[in-house]
Amino acid sequence: MAAASIMSQAQNPFFEEFKGTPHGTTPFDRITVSDYEPAIDRGITLGLEEVDKIVANPESPTFENTVVALARSGKDLDRVLNVFYPLLSSLSDDAMMELSMKITPRLSDYSTKISLNEGLWKRVKAVHDSGDTLRLTPEDKTLLKRTYESFTRNGALLEGADRDTYAKLSSRLSELTTLFGQNVLKEVNTYEIWLKSDDLAGLPESSVEAAALAAKEKGRDGEYLFTLDQPVYVAFMKYSDRPDLREKMYRLYTGRNTKGEYNNLPVMKEIAETRLKLANLLGYKTYADYSLATTMAANPDNVYRLLNSLRDAYRPAQEAEFKELAEFASGLEGRPVKIMPWDYSYYANKLKNAKYSYDEEALRPYFELNNVIGGVFGLAEKLYGLKFVKNPDIPVYHPDVTAFDVMDRDGSFLGVIYTDFFPRSSKRPGAWMTEFKGHETTAEGVNSRPQVTIVMNFTKPTDSKPSLLTPYEVETFLHEFGHGLHGLLANTKYASLAGTNVLRDFVELPSQFNENYLTEKEFLDGFARHYQTGEPIPAELVDRIIATSQFGAAYACLRQLNFGLLDMAWHTITSPVDDAAAFETAAGKSVAMFDPVEGSMSSPTFSHIFAGGYAAGYYSYKWAEVLDADAFAHFKEHGIFDPATAASFRENILSKGGTEDPAVLYRRFRGHDATIDALLERDGIKNTPSIPSDINHKD
Repeated sequence: MAAASIMSQAQNPFFEEFKGTPHGTTPFDRITVSDYEPAIDRGITLGLEEVDKIVANPESPTFENTVVALARSGKDLDRVLNVFYPLLSSLSDDAMMELSMKITPRLSDYSTKISLNEGLWKRVKAVHDSGDTLRLTPEDKTLLKRTYESFTRNGALLEGADRDTYAKLSSRLSELTTLFGQNVLKEVNTYEIWLKSDDLAGLPESSVEAAALAAKEKGRDGEYLFTLDQPVYVAFMKYSDRPDLREKMYRLYTGRNTKGEYNNLPVMKEIAETRLKLANLLGYKTYADYSLATTMAANPDNVYRLLNSLRDAYRPAQEAEFKELAEFASGLEGRPVKIMPWDYSYYANKLKNAKYSYDEEALRPYFELNNVIGGVFGLAEKLYGLKFVKNPDIPVYHPDVTAFDVMDRDGSFLGVIYTDFFPRSSKRPGAWMTEFKGHETTAEGVNSRPQVTIVMNFTKPTDSKPSLLTPYEVETFLHEFGHGLHGLLANTKYASLAGTNVLRDFVELPSQFNENYLTEKEFLDGFARHYQTGEPIPAELVDRIIATSQFGAAYACLRQLNFGLLDMAWHTITSPVDDAAAFETAAGKSVAMFDPVEGSMSSPTFSHIFAGGYAAGYYSYKWAEVLDADAFAHFKEHGIFDPATAASFRENILSKGGTEDPAVLYRRFRGHDATIDALLERDGIKNTPSIPSDINHKD
């Protein structure tokens, strides 16, 4: 048994730094599910030993022997978790999900043992209290500040029974958020909507072909299989001429996780209650007060001020949009039409096409995925001088995944980026960026480069066509690629401050900034070509993309505000929620655009706030939208590919990560705080005197 155990350990790829692969990338071809648990247990043991060594150091606490030593600890655990959690979202199965539930309490206990380690806390506090006498760089000061706050915000000031209570609540919260996310993924994979040929009126050829292929793979030729995967659902709601089927799809999609085996209603209520208890234990009135204390927004009042001001600005425009839409639909149908939530995308698409001869499906041939990859990667080449070289020698975790070496302008190696574009049953819906390895400068002074991945759920290729994207999908690609650049261009000392490790309401700036290029003719002309003829996208189609960029802007804004207000409502509770459906309706009442639909909810599938990192933080998309519009206006003033402006954006925003106050970094790039003027101009919204003039100021 001992010999077998030793052999097993020797074969576990996580038990040492990755070797034998280009750039020390993850050896996915050698990793099995059985490798994770022993590697995690080993990483926890080694991490706690490193902490004990810091505490037992007989020397007086210093920045280097305490704060830096702690920042550099836990590498063995990071190595395995930086693979496990990304794959839990993009290549999961029952075994991975079961393991996730199994290890969650252990990881919570590990974190608590560090944050409540009295000896470690005393050393960190001693360094912090002597901070004014230390000669620290801005990045060092930020690390010290964040380290100190991580202890105080995780119970270090608690005593006696309160410490035990904190540990139990933290462990339970980890279990609940994991369960919530798993329920969302498991339930969405249970939906199969089988249709016949006479049910397909209005659907584009790409949707029909994909549904036929999905049915064929299930052995049911002649039928059509639709799922609730995002690209399938979005296309169906936009194009199906059958209001009865649109309503059916809508009710299925918005009724997920509200009953049955994967019911998230009790889970999310307990998550909110547990967060409230934790916040109260730490001396905060609500979880939002606790969460926002370390953001640019600083407190709930500033969040509500932004959301409510945008509501007041956009509501008149939204009402005008809906009036026009209802009149158009009534004329189209020859009868009065009341726009229902399952009708909006359908009629809005037809109105958009009628006004601008704009049809996203007609644009797909000009956005073949490989051409789009060249265009999006080419954007980084124009702005920052980067080169992306496909590297087939880098192991990947699924055949759909491609790995690229990323080189800087001078030919030096910057990192690796993995692309994963298509839906599958093992991947959760949506799009995201993560890292298998973050950037850092090691203790030996080595510039250790990052390995990032961008994951999406685009329309898959069929037997007769390659993957052809809509402009919306191109925008999604640009968004996640912006996050990827934030990680790839990191140039910091500490891993915990590198790349996207910034304040939450700053993290979306690079991603949303990139989206601005979708409506720039100079950018589209560089890659948008018909996949069959090679002809460039006609100028009139580019003009239509640009002309329609403001179409539905008020609807889109209020929809986002609804999510932001719903998030804030869940995290400003001061007592448990009884009726979750009524609570959700009340939370979004001021921005509601439709009457409530019984059985339809957002909360049970709202993974961003109940299973991700956006609890009391969904507002940050709108916060960052103000920043990105203002930042892009700076580029427009000098030229959208202006080298000097791009160099400043790279240096002050993309490379700095979380090493300094983001408001300081933004002012260094822009010359002043962001104002809402550029966003209002971009969306065509005017007369907004009630909106605050900037968002960098903290009350």
